Amino acid sequence: MSFNSMQLISDMEALSPDTGSTELEIYQTLGLKESRKGVFKIPRVLMLLSSLLERSVQQNEILMEKTEIKDAVTIFHGLKPPPVSIRQYVDRIFKYSACSPSCFVVAHVYVDRFLQQTDIHLTSLNVHRLLITSVMIAAKFVDDAFFNNGYYARVGGVSTEELNRLEMKFLFGIDFRLQVNVNTFGKYCYRLEKESSDGLQIERAIQACRIKESWSSKEDSTTCASTIAR
Repeated sequence: MSFNSMQLISDMEALSPDTGSTELEIYQTLGLKESRKGVFKIPRVLMLLSSLLERSVQQNEILMEKTEIKDAVTIFHGLKPPPVSIRQYVDRIFKYSACSPSCFVVAHVYVDRFLQQTDIHLTSLNVHRLLITSVMIAAKFVDDAFFNNGYYARVGGVSTEELNRLEMKFLFGIDFRLQVNVNTFGKYCYRLEKESSDGLQIERAIQACRIKESWSSKEDSTTCASTIAR
């Protein structure tokens, strides 16, 4: 059974009756209480999550190169990195999926669970597929309304058939542990907030585009390279 993303935030408020508490300030600054109605800035949480993932990918690839560690090849691995950065990919998913900002925090939890269970390293070859898969699953579990796999496949630059396989592989990889309790959610919000304390430029006034815009145009399309393992 899914739960509403705003209900999750409300539960946090219930645990923190002091409206000036650090917890509530973090949720506000991350943009987790924004409504998707109207035009607004893209939530700050997207930039922080992108930064964290980019840093993790860079550290992993440097470590693997130095130690000559061979990463396990899975269906999430592409033949080459996609032509879009992690930040561009995250922004694209948010722009067209209409999912709540909280989905990206929950997706971050899911990716961590998957990596821990499978002992796979996060790299430029698998991070994009892990993102589109985890965000889609999070939207299904967290939000009241969400798009189908075919739509997410087009947003993510993969085929529907491939995304279906990725979804099943991911779900089995985390043993279908989709529930994220309030404490875990808060912990990951703190982790993202900490990312902004490392001297990052966190303010960027980007207007969020709406679904009605054509996302199939050539200048705003993306494609993930074919996977190595199927």
